[in-house]
Amino acid sequence: MNKDTEIDMIEVEVNELDPETGDGQAPGGKKNGSVKLKVPDDEVTFTGLSKKELMKVAGTPGWVRTRWVLLVLIWLGWFGILAGAIVIIVQAPRCKSIPEMNWWNEGPLYQITDLEVFSEGLKGVEEKLDDINELKVKGLVIGPLNIAQANQKIILNFAEISLVHGKAEDLDNLLKAAHKKGISVVLDLTPNYEGNPEWFSDGEEIMERVKAAAEYWLEKGLDGIKISDLVDPSNSTDWAKLRMAVQGNGTDDTKKRALMGVVNSISADEVSQLVNVSGVDLILSDLLSRNTGGKERIRDLETLHSEQRKIGWGLGAAQKDRLSKRATTRGLIRLYQLLLFTLPGTPVFTYGDEIGLQANQMSNETNQTREAPKMVWNVEKEETDGAKSNHTEYAEIRKWFRSLSDLRGKERSLLHGDYYSLYSSATSLSFLRVWDQSKRYITAVNWGDGLEELKLNLAPTEGVELPETAKVKLSTDQEFEVDSPVHLKDLTLKAGQALLLQFPYTG
Repeated sequence: MNKDTEIDMIEVEVNELDPETGDGQAPGGKKNGSVKLKVPDDEVTFTGLSKKELMKVAGTPGWVRTRWVLLVLIWLGWFGILAGAIVIIVQAPRCKSIPEMNWWNEGPLYQITDLEVFSEGLKGVEEKLDDINELKVKGLVIGPLNIAQANQKIILNFAEISLVHGKAEDLDNLLKAAHKKGISVVLDLTPNYEGNPEWFSDGEEIMERVKAAAEYWLEKGLDGIKISDLVDPSNSTDWAKLRMAVQGNGTDDTKKRALMGVVNSISADEVSQLVNVSGVDLILSDLLSRNTGGKERIRDLETLHSEQRKIGWGLGAAQKDRLSKRATTRGLIRLYQLLLFTLPGTPVFTYGDEIGLQANQMSNETNQTREAPKMVWNVEKEETDGAKSNHTEYAEIRKWFRSLSDLRGKERSLLHGDYYSLYSSATSLSFLRVWDQSKRYITAVNWGDGLEELKLNLAPTEGVELPETAKVKLSTDQEFEVDSPVHLKDLTLKAGQALLLQFPYTG
């Protein structure tokens, strides 16, 4: 090759280092070899087109047409995406507006009628708030706490706490601790709570004192007032003043204070009328305790379900009794807990209901009830004393209670959903709870002594239909496994058996 055209070649010796000695010589003293590398005389670099050249090319007809085509495609794609989004929004089912919910609608209320046997007064209640909070309780109803003596109006002092329950600072500490946990506290202001009847004959004078007491205690930080035997005080000329003292002066930014009332021995129609006439925020009746037939209970539910955010349900709570007084077996206690948590309204319990605490027996000599039963604590912790078997039973019921309370707080259909009756007989009933596009729930209970075949039937309702099967969400016994399918046209419950069934929304 000519020197003018030949690319210079450089011989490069490549010696491999000896891994043992680091010497560049291979074994035997020989070189490993050599390679030839091409070293170009000049390195060629690409600098691209200049601005002038680019502008010249960009102005050609071909590139102009290309740019317009791309621009049109981009706009068409954007309009297509916008049109698709509009179609999805228009065709998608509208979400139903959440109804106004207050703190007394969001979870169970827990009555402590005798603080001494519950936990040795106000200090003890504060110490047990962690246990109460585990139950997802939204409100404590305590008392009465004030100084009173049976049928002695002159001794009645609403503004002073009886020493049996504690001191004013104990109540202050309880309120602060409860509010930190999101638990509201309501005070029972029953005037003649040591005597019978609960109100003195001179109602007008007492109403004025109750109003003053309500203002006093609400100023201390209480979240509501409970009035017993609501029919009598609501007919007073001073009732409007009491309402204003409790419900007035509130704003959208302040926590609402509750005016609660208790009634006994009146019908569901009368309860509905009293809710509207009295203007109370929540009314607790004895309907569930008094009307023990399934058909009667379904009629009461159908009458009151449209006012569910103002209705409280309890089994014995209106009379300050424990649930176990009427639910005499462990199975029935679980059954009625399930029923109360799934009814359209607020479940109200008396202390001990969460473990099935047994009410004290009647005394044969006096035919009067003995003192309130003492609360049992730490039932879910291992016990080594002689009462271990009782604690195990209490622990199982408490776990069941917690699971129900937790579920109700999470599921909109149970929290504030619509109600539809499905079946009722002398000793059983079933109903459906539905909210918009949420999961649907069916409650089915049989508190009778024999088998009950429940023939579930839903009246024609727009947007709501029963499927052929539903899954078991909760069962009072192990016969029905969780998540197992149940045919709704062939649902049979044994004595004391209850189910909570669930099926999805299908749009």
